[in-house]
Amino acid sequence: PAQLPSGLPVFVGRQDALERAERLLSRVTDASPAASTVVISAIAGMAGVGKTTFAVHWARRIADRFPDGRLFLDLRGFDPTGTPVPPERALRMVLEAFGVPPQTLPQDVEALGARYRTLLAGRRVLLLLDNARDAEQIRPLLPGASGSLVIVTSRNRLSGLIARDGAQPIHLDVLSVAEARDLLARRLGHERVAAEPEAVEEIVERCARLPLALAVLAARAVTRPAFPLAALVDELRDSQGSLEAFTDTDAAADVRAVFSWSYQALTPPAARLFRLLAVHPGPDVSPRAAASLAGLTVPVTRRLLTELTQANLVDEPAPGRFASHDLLRAYATELAEAVDDPEDLRAARHRMFGHYLHSACAAAEPALLIRHRITLTPLSEGVRPEEFVRSEERASAWFATEQAVLLAAVRQAGATGFDHHTWQLAWAIEHHLGGRGMWRELDITLHTAMAAARRLGDPTAEAHVLRGLGQAERYAGRVKEARAYLEQAIEMFREAGDMTALAESHRQLGGVLERQGELEAALHHAELCVELLPDTPENGRLRAWARNGVGWFHALLGRYEEALRHCWAALALAQEYGDDFTAAPILDSIGYAHHHLGQYAEAIATYEGALARYRRAGGVLWYESEFLTHIGDSQLGAGRPDAARAAWTEALDILERLEHPDAESVRAKLRRLG
Repeated sequence: PAQLPSGLPVFVGRQDALERAERLLSRVTDASPAASTVVISAIAGMAGVGKTTFAVHWARRIADRFPDGRLFLDLRGFDPTGTPVPPERALRMVLEAFGVPPQTLPQDVEALGARYRTLLAGRRVLLLLDNARDAEQIRPLLPGASGSLVIVTSRNRLSGLIARDGAQPIHLDVLSVAEARDLLARRLGHERVAAEPEAVEEIVERCARLPLALAVLAARAVTRPAFPLAALVDELRDSQGSLEAFTDTDAAADVRAVFSWSYQALTPPAARLFRLLAVHPGPDVSPRAAASLAGLTVPVTRRLLTELTQANLVDEPAPGRFASHDLLRAYATELAEAVDDPEDLRAARHRMFGHYLHSACAAAEPALLIRHRITLTPLSEGVRPEEFVRSEERASAWFATEQAVLLAAVRQAGATGFDHHTWQLAWAIEHHLGGRGMWRELDITLHTAMAAARRLGDPTAEAHVLRGLGQAERYAGRVKEARAYLEQAIEMFREAGDMTALAESHRQLGGVLERQGELEAALHHAELCVELLPDTPENGRLRAWARNGVGWFHALLGRYEEALRHCWAALALAQEYGDDFTAAPILDSIGYAHHHLGQYAEAIATYEGALARYRRAGGVLWYESEFLTHIGDSQLGAGRPDAARAAWTEALDILERLEHPDAESVRAKLRRLG
């Protein structure tokens, strides 16, 4: 029998997958029958990624190596119009294709399987099983001896067939940009594609490089040869966030219909989670965040995510990170709007924003210890925040992983009416963004928070955002703007009677005045911070920072012994808590006083201790550059120019990465050194 379908006239890319397939083909002669089974699945979790097209293309390339038969069976595993083909029916179809009289065939699947394996023994047969639903549908069709090849396509990962039966997976992703462009060129003509490169790039992007979506758009363009491709782009823009541009009268070529076949096979809880994931701002989600979104336990959510991954509706691009393709997100959004009650979707958003707010506060704990606490929006039932248990390294890694999600969450919260979550989440991630020099992102985030605070009519929330803007502008070196924001915050906190926040704002204004050269005024604000700060247990670290501020400004004014008195008192307070984040800048102040007293060895040792502690605490990069600059100053004072150059060079590298104006002063030090 020779049943392979004809291949598509246009086949592009897939070179890596074809090479892997060729390597796997050598296993056909292996002594193990399982070694002759190849499973083709889509790694990106996509229906429409071209599994059948690839399988047919490869099968036709190697057909001559299987002279005893090339069979094709559509197992209808996800066919919405019918039920999957049972194994006994598939076995009968193969046996009949080889001329076995149907009336001689047994009825039960075990006997049919034995007859099938006997028939294939000693033959070289290629069997392409398309659209399989699960391993149980495939297992009876595996050959009993080597020499034959079974190729399987499925929207599921068929992990049981791989683990138990030794099947070899070939994973297909969406096309590369170049492959997608080539597909359009070969469908529409190279000249037409070359004439509108910008339109082609946007078509590729909006189709998300999915072969089925590209084919639908190409077919539409072919039927309208006089229309520019830019007109097609306009249609795509008009339907952004939906699948309207990818509909077709043929269900097999309709992206929405093709996706639905995978969705309809899900259990109801997995289907609900798939829909709710459309609410998430992206680009990816952790199991705890997904659990919060759905209001489920983490173990249950992990099982559902596994089901979605196995169904190729969700991908796991990195351990514990789950994502959906843009077109699948659009499909999930349509489903959520059609199926779920709006109040249920709002409750899911509330839980999700609560997850990120409380997780971010837990991760920022070291920084929040020296900031005035705010009263957070309470956790609602079903929220599963991340837990860090004072693990600063894990908290820092969480921020780095979730950074894009957190920024998107602030924007989405502001756009969907969750104003309390908006400004509070911005408050929680402010230190992380500023510490990494993400000035533009911080500015956008805080202005989004300001709009939310003003919509709430909450002057205290507005004052907190103003204080954050002042600190952000200070980190960025824009001291004039920083001063204006902090002075506004001070007035608002004074009117509100919030003494802790008022004291903190005075301390931060002192840092801005230092940058403007107004040292006596800076000292005055530092002393106001000490005076105004309520003497409560939760303000212990703030008291240490406040006392250090007084000592620092005394040092800048040349009063080094007075500076040391205040700074040692501040360090004693900090050490009560074993807090590196608070102790590091105090040690820097002590080192500065030692340096100016000519005690360079003590200064270097103290600075290096400050730097080590601050790095351990995951502090602000700009402060690291300050510590390194001070180390270089003391190394030069001690007569070690090479060590000074090394420290200043490291400081300059940080400042240049941050695009900070302090970089020029460090360059000047290096130039003077020669």
